[in-house]
Amino acid sequence: MAELAVAGALASAAATLARGAGRHTRDVECGDGIESPHEEARALLVSLLDVRRSWPAHHADDVLASDVVDALFIAAEKRALGAPIQYATGRAAFRHLTLHVDERVLIPRPETEVLVDLALERCAGGIVVDVGTGSGCIALSLASEGSFERVIATDVSADALSVARANAERVVGMLRSPVEFRLGSLLAPLGGERARMVVSNPPYIAAAEAQALPALVRDWEPAIALYSADEGMAHITALGRAAAVVLEPGGWLLLEVDARRAEAAAETVRGNGWYDEVAVHRDLAGRDRFVVARRGAAAAAG
Repeated sequence: MAELAVAGALASAAATLARGAGRHTRDVECGDGIESPHEEARALLVSLLDVRRSWPAHHADDVLASDVVDALFIAAEKRALGAPIQYATGRAAFRHLTLHVDERVLIPRPETEVLVDLALERCAGGIVVDVGTGSGCIALSLASEGSFERVIATDVSADALSVARANAERVVGMLRSPVEFRLGSLLAPLGGERARMVVSNPPYIAAAEAQALPALVRDWEPAIALYSADEGMAHITALGRAAAVVLEPGGWLLLEVDARRAEAAAETVRGNGWYDEVAVHRDLAGRDRFVVARRGAAAAAG
């Protein structure tokens, strides 16, 4: 497609988006609806260019290159079909990183940024493991902001690891610690290595809760990263046990969990007897969201 001025490109994209108006729900920031096609067109362009939200208003007469125009119209078509904004543009912001995302991985969310803060506050040096890395948002944030011997990112999905590896290549100049990507379930890819920290945003939604999820989550994001057996607790229970074997004495386990089951998750971790200082922390909305536990000094569990 030919070059277009910003204002003209936004008008054309908004016309495409208008076909999808009224679908789904309403939150433009979260990609949950097309209530205002023009606002959504601007959001798409801002995401594609990685600029401030006010940029289009101050650059209405600037000419966009043809490849940007093409990308904007492709994103508008995807969004009109109901795709989340992040999947439509293939981009998601997480902390100071801009990452590629598509339907192979979960969309990184602001509450998970708090999990990274909790990790950085508690640990420096040694090996840190991100279980179920998905887009790589946690692992790459830790590697770029912390000082670790290594960051190991695991995932049971080869497709997810492909996305994460590509993201690592995109931000390689920002990484302060080496990152390794390993295929396999939970902590099995470590093959006997010990770690100073295990951090994870695991699947924690019960299958029976699927219909209550927003359509943009239920219909677009990968089920393998959303749902867990045993009323959403299976992965949390398994990680608590596995991390007790992997962690060095005094090491940390940090989990993002369902706010409705945060206390149950903490009790599951605490009940094993392998961890000290088990605590629940809140997310940006004040919801109980994270379980933080310190490995006891006793010998690793068998």
